[in-house]
Amino acid sequence: MNAPQHPEHASEHERAKFREMKEGTAEDWALIGKEYREFSKGLADRVLDHLKLLDGDFGGFPVDRLEHSLQTATRAHRDGRDEQYVVMALLHDIGDTLGSYNHPEVAASIIKPFVSEEIHWICQNHGAFQGYYYFHHLGMDRNVRDRFEDHPYYKACAEFCEKYDQAAFDPDYDSEPLEFFEPMVRRVFARPINSMYAKVAEEETA
Repeated sequence: MNAPQHPEHASEHERAKFREMKEGTAEDWALIGKEYREFSKGLADRVLDHLKLLDGDFGGFPVDRLEHSLQTATRAHRDGRDEQYVVMALLHDIGDTLGSYNHPEVAASIIKPFVSEEIHWICQNHGAFQGYYYFHHLGMDRNVRDRFEDHPYYKACAEFCEKYDQAAFDPDYDSEPLEFFEPMVRRVFARPINSMYAKVAEEETA
């Protein structure tokens, strides 16, 4: 009997020769680095595709999760926030699909290489701050955000939730479509500013 053929093993791309990383050569890693840079170019597309999974997902809310994301970003944009902030607002709940119990951390991990420390912190902790508006209805502590009251970004995160996040469930609000935000996502995700792998990305244009 012939061995089964696996299409994913028939790549036309050249591959490294090692079986263990400690056997790798400079040539192997030059090849891997090249493939890595090529793959990373599609990150914005993959993020946008994943965000679209929120379309039609209501979870009992007045609007679906995609509309909530669009509305949050639209409110931030119309309030004059910069692109990093608006992209964070757009993607802040992208972790809902895979991070049912820690969605803010999922979103924060995705945007971390591309945004400032403050914007990353807002995204990572918005769940606790958003809870101020509803945790008490679920038998939880609505003031859990107070554990961060001495943090320098406390007010910024509270403002994000008050002005943009908790307010973005209006079925009658005229949100911008996803296409409006796509160029912003592509610009923000074009080059990492905070990653141990940033040097690899820089080599592409060196």
